[in-house]
Amino acid sequence: MDFVGRGLAFPIHTDVTGSIALVGGEREIIESIRLILATSPGERPMRPEFGCAIHDLVFAPADTATAGQIAYEVRLSLERWEPRIVVTDVVVRFDEVDQGTLLIDVRYSVRSTNDPRNLVFPFYVIPPHESDEDGA
Repeated sequence: MDFVGRGLAFPIHTDVTGSIALVGGEREIIESIRLILATSPGERPMRPEFGCAIHDLVFAPADTATAGQIAYEVRLSLERWEPRIVVTDVVVRFDEVDQGTLLIDVRYSVRSTNDPRNLVFPFYVIPPHESDEDGA
């Protein structure tokens, strides 16, 4: 499993010994995926292309067109920035409780083990105000 490696825990914190916490194995891949999806391109000055463009869709309507665009952007960013996985599917569904939340289900396999996995990442859009829906 050397291909997966070890890296800093995210968010950065200390472990019980007071050292910077590290993660390894499958946990590092999960944290890497979350970091890629949570980072907006341009947010990192030294790597301005790093991240996922889903953040451009925060003010988009929570509809099937937005869900399709989110799935496309997630697949594109993970294929570019996380070489340790193969993305098999990205399914975006609407949270039935909160109309401003889309749940991004990333289905992938780890290249070194061919082990199928999935990760659900919540994405929040700004729901329309009642006055917006009335046309006022």
